[in-house]
Amino acid sequence: MYEYEQELYEKGIELIGGIDEVGRGPLIGPVVTACVILPKNYILEGLTDSKKLSEKKREKFYDILMKDAISIGIGIVDEKEIDKVNIYQATKEAMAQAVDNMEIKPEHILVDAMPLELEIPTTSIIKGDAKSITIAAASVIAKVTRDRMLDELDKIYPMYDLKHNKGYPTKKHLEAIEKYGITKYHRLSYGPVAKYKNKINEIDTKI
Repeated sequence: MYEYEQELYEKGIELIGGIDEVGRGPLIGPVVTACVILPKNYILEGLTDSKKLSEKKREKFYDILMKDAISIGIGIVDEKEIDKVNIYQATKEAMAQAVDNMEIKPEHILVDAMPLELEIPTTSIIKGDAKSITIAAASVIAKVTRDRMLDELDKIYPMYDLKHNKGYPTKKHLEAIEKYGITKYHRLSYGPVAKYKNKINEIDTKI
């Protein structure tokens, strides 16, 4: 988890940013990214890719990282922009936004899988959230941020079970789309949603 960071430290680079995204696959809501700079040689026992952590662990690590990190930036690109430019470009936009939103900017960025064109030098690492402590930290921040947004949506639209599926196309979510239609937060460019674009959930017609 420290190999890539150590290589950069040895070159005299200390402000290392890690970027990760959450929310490329869901049918609803934004894609969320985080860029995190951790203190040099920072250790947080058990921190790894957010997908491998329980919700309780993620919440715990989120609180610790928000307190300990040197700098954190969040990027959020909503479903309308995703439909307009596609999820790949929207994710890149959200990553650039996360860097822009940092008070202290990194000297070098480690990014999970996706090549980025930024003014700051970047290294793209396949499965980076499981190989780099800095990317793992970003994955936790992004995941908890997005999950909390979906929990709020669940309060408005309980029928889609968003609190549990976080917008992914589970059986319950797809059955609810068929029964109730879609919300203004669903991604119209996604296959399972597209055919229901004229069937709007009546909650939205009342808002």
